[in-house]
Amino acid sequence: MKVEKSAVAGTLESSDAMVTIEPGESGIELELSSVVFHQYGAQIQKLVYDTLHNLGVEDAKISIVDKGALDCTLKARIECAVFRSNGIVDNLPWGGAIR
Repeated sequence: MKVEKSAVAGTLESSDAMVTIEPGESGIELELSSVVFHQYGAQIQKLVYDTLHNLGVEDAKISIVDKGALDCTLKARIECAVFRSNGIVDNLPWGGAIR
């Protein structure tokens, strides 16, 4: 899936994350700010790359401001931002259809 335009998902509330995604040119460019970076930074980075790979995103700039979100929340925010960037708002494959 190609990232068509900039999109945002999430909030800056505690236990959430704000994900901003934009079209990219050469691979995935990740900017990550997290209150738990020292403890979970590597896991968060892996989750981001895995989620984008599973969605078929190859070129994108993604910025994440994490306020202690669980993995499932981060994944949902990333998926939502990608779908929004493509104008997909109906018949979303929630509930396990996304691998």
